[in-house]
Amino acid sequence: MVGRGELTDKAWARIEPLLPASGRGGQWRDHRQVINAILFKLRTGAPWRDLPERYGPWKTAHERLRKWTADGTWEKILAEAIVKDDAVGEVEWILSVDSTVVRAHQHAAGARKKGAAGPRSRPSQWTVKGLGVPGAD
Repeated sequence: MVGRGELTDKAWARIEPLLPASGRGGQWRDHRQVINAILFKLRTGAPWRDLPERYGPWKTAHERLRKWTADGTWEKILAEAIVKDDAVGEVEWILSVDSTVVRAHQHAAGARKKGAAGPRSRPSQWTVKGLGVPGAD
């Protein structure tokens, strides 16, 4: 039985061929279990350490996502899912935006604008008194 938000057999059959063979020196944890862990993390926004035990160690899922992102595997998986599902109209696009993705311009945070008068504003030209600098008083 497939849990809510986990890969269906049909989806797994489509992306399984895109995944790399077992890692160096031994067997990797089941790819499907790890992908379900990654999907849980992305769907819920929970910290990695809060992954349910059924997905295995959180470090495994985190490292696999990091490696697959670096080598382009994750992009292939997403491209396959988007192209196939979008072509038949089955994609439900959900966008999530948080402060790790969006950065405001410095002026949005209340920074002073150029030429703004205020107790901390500096003159546009610095002068040095008594040192023979042109314009010094």
